[in-house]
Amino acid sequence: MLCVRLQRVLMRVLAVPYPFIQRALCSERSLIGLIGWVFIMAACACTIQPSPAVQMDAAAPSAVEQRMTIEATPPALPTSTFLQTVSPTQTITPSISPSASLTATLMPSFTSTFTDTPLPTYVKLRGKVTIAQAVCHYGPGAPYLYKYGVYAGSNLEILRRVKGGNYIEVQAIGGNNPCWVRVDYMEIRGDVNDLQPAHPFEVQLPMSPYYAPPAWVRAERNGDEVRVEWAGISLRAGDDSEQTPYIVEAWVCQNGEMVFQPVGAYLTQVSIRDEAGCGELSRARLVAAEKHGYTHPLEIKWPQPTFITPIP
Repeated sequence: MLCVRLQRVLMRVLAVPYPFIQRALCSERSLIGLIGWVFIMAACACTIQPSPAVQMDAAAPSAVEQRMTIEATPPALPTSTFLQTVSPTQTITPSISPSASLTATLMPSFTSTFTDTPLPTYVKLRGKVTIAQAVCHYGPGAPYLYKYGVYAGSNLEILRRVKGGNYIEVQAIGGNNPCWVRVDYMEIRGDVNDLQPAHPFEVQLPMSPYYAPPAWVRAERNGDEVRVEWAGISLRAGDDSEQTPYIVEAWVCQNGEMVFQPVGAYLTQVSIRDEAGCGELSRARLVAAEKHGYTHPLEIKWPQPTFITPIP
């Protein structure tokens, strides 16, 4: 214990290195020799001036004390310091190169050469019955079944006219039960040609649910005359309309114009005049009547007129 204390004193006072003092103090020499060692080193210390480079501050702790202090002090926890570097915001301003140019590609334009044809505007007219009693039919012609009668002085609404014929479709003003009457039986306020035209084959007839069309029909031409004949139908008792039982609806050429001729017959054949000289094909169909209405139309294979080219 004495040896250790002497080591500390000698290190602090004489500034002697620790290994040298340990060998000097801890050897097997006598105490007298040790004391002599101390006096000798003290004398040397008095004659030797300490170098400024190794002069130590008396207030500064020794290396051993520093070591003991470090060992007694608990290690400090590592502290992470984050340094935030703020950089100025860079503003990017797009620049347009003066050499960059936009080139517009012109697409070819197509000019339509079609001209819209305005649709004709049709009107509804009004008229007054001029004869004592006029028969109003289900179809645009005299052979069609009777629907009801209109009387002198009656004001009626006029809806349509039939193409190539002389019948007009009328009804009571504000009514919904139209029928067909001859145009010359009425005094019409306005122009008949302003009425909507109806093709005769587009007129809706009342259909019979009980009878089929005739079994067959044929037509033969002799010049401008076409003879049509067909098979008759047998009606059950009480189904006879007591009116015209058969009608050949013919769309034919007469005097250079297409006309509508509904030809009624009580027998099973008729003759119809059909001339050349129109720009449209002639055609016809056959219907049979009973008191509930008409059979479905039976198309007739119509022989067309022959065009004769004059010899120059």
